[in-house]
Amino acid sequence: MKAVRPSFRANATRQRQIFCSNLTSCRTSSLPRRAYTRPAFAPKPTIDIKHIRQNPGLYEQNCIDRNYAAHSKSSWRIIELHERWLALQQSSRDLRERNNRIRATLARTASRAKDADGKPVALREGLISDAKALKAELSSIEAQESEIQEEIEGLAQDLPNLSSTCTPVGTEADVLGYINESSKSPNRRSHVDIGQELGVLDFSGSAQTSGWGWYFLVGDGAMLEQALVQYALGVARRKGWKAVAPPSLVYSHIASACGFQPRDQNGEQQIYAIEQSEKDKAKPQLALAGTAEIPLAGMKANQTLEEAELPLKAVGVSRCYRAEAGARGADTKGLYRVHEFTKVEMFAWTTPDNMGEDHFTTPTAPSSESFFDEMLSIQKEILEALGLHCRILEMPTADLGASATRKIDIEAFFPSREKDEGWGEVTSSSMCTDYQSRRLQTRMRVKGGKLEFPYTLNGTALAVPRVLAAILENHWNEQDSTVTIPEVLRPFMGGQEKIQAERR
Repeated sequence: MKAVRPSFRANATRQRQIFCSNLTSCRTSSLPRRAYTRPAFAPKPTIDIKHIRQNPGLYEQNCIDRNYAAHSKSSWRIIELHERWLALQQSSRDLRERNNRIRATLARTASRAKDADGKPVALREGLISDAKALKAELSSIEAQESEIQEEIEGLAQDLPNLSSTCTPVGTEADVLGYINESSKSPNRRSHVDIGQELGVLDFSGSAQTSGWGWYFLVGDGAMLEQALVQYALGVARRKGWKAVAPPSLVYSHIASACGFQPRDQNGEQQIYAIEQSEKDKAKPQLALAGTAEIPLAGMKANQTLEEAELPLKAVGVSRCYRAEAGARGADTKGLYRVHEFTKVEMFAWTTPDNMGEDHFTTPTAPSSESFFDEMLSIQKEILEALGLHCRILEMPTADLGASATRKIDIEAFFPSREKDEGWGEVTSSSMCTDYQSRRLQTRMRVKGGKLEFPYTLNGTALAVPRVLAAILENHWNEQDSTVTIPEVLRPFMGGQEKIQAERR
């Protein structure tokens, strides 16, 4: 029986409100194909497919809101496939019942298996022939069932997380507040010009070694990077976040489970896939991590955590690799959009907000939101101490990645870009509910032995290139051609107060 589509926008809004009411503080042939094969040891995703079948309009509207139009009909396709699967299940039951009756008849006629001449009884021959035909038909149905299940699971895995009611629908973000007052600096020089004048940035050398979108940090520029990392780590560790040094290479199936695809829904390359040698072709595909979020999330894949262990809070320092550095232009010039950079990333596992209940109902003991607020407070503390004028944004549905239900960005003011409003993202925080834990098979054991899926959250403590660029532009002194080093960074630079051009 085909499902009938009523009008869903009102229902989708209502269900989204039920799903995220704790945040009041605030595959069809046209779909992209995976470029890797999931190995046998990969975590087996456990998606709530029943909820998708029960709320197809909610998922359809959510895909449209989040710019996942190619996946907007996937929930309806899942219903169609499920109905086919139920029909095949009924057929297989009927065939097994017929097969059982034949086996019983054969057992009863076993004593009369042959006639007087020693030849098989014709009736028995017919029954054996029927049994063989039934077995072949059952094998065919089971193969179809397996294919349908695989397609359902693939479609469900590729759907983005449901959006929070705090998330504005559309493309416009909500401004939640500001950090530091605007300095009203007369400087309009780009960090590219400042960095090259001071000798701390080298783009011409990197153009020769690696191409556009890469860079060298030199002298005080390299030291400033290390100071930023150490300062951000210190702030996070004082708040109870455990330092982790994650690997840069990850399996492609781990990146995908975290919501990062080698190619996104628009066919644009997001991450670098590692070319396999001929002898390694059969091995799982590897990719360079676009953020420490991926290896940190994967660290607990296929594991069961105890409720007493949570929350787990990790802060990782890593090199990050992004293939989509963007088209060349003023907003991507210099350090703002690059292919490789250092980042300090926070990642947390928390108890689910609706433990023991349907995970889309009103929560009884919120927990993940408090850690989301904690990440935001760490970001604010760091940027405030660095003397940067910033604004805090509740990001809209069109800007959310696949895993996030809610995302808050902080943008710093870049004086050289004032004619284009001057704002540029420097940190981001995301609540991912159980999107990643379900796809990575990360579970938690609660009282009574029941297994739940923990919630995951991630947030930038500090992305070095953009913050370094903002420091160069905002703390540039035109009169003596120096950059004032923020006071909190000076202990990590031997007490140095200013960056100036080296005398030749």
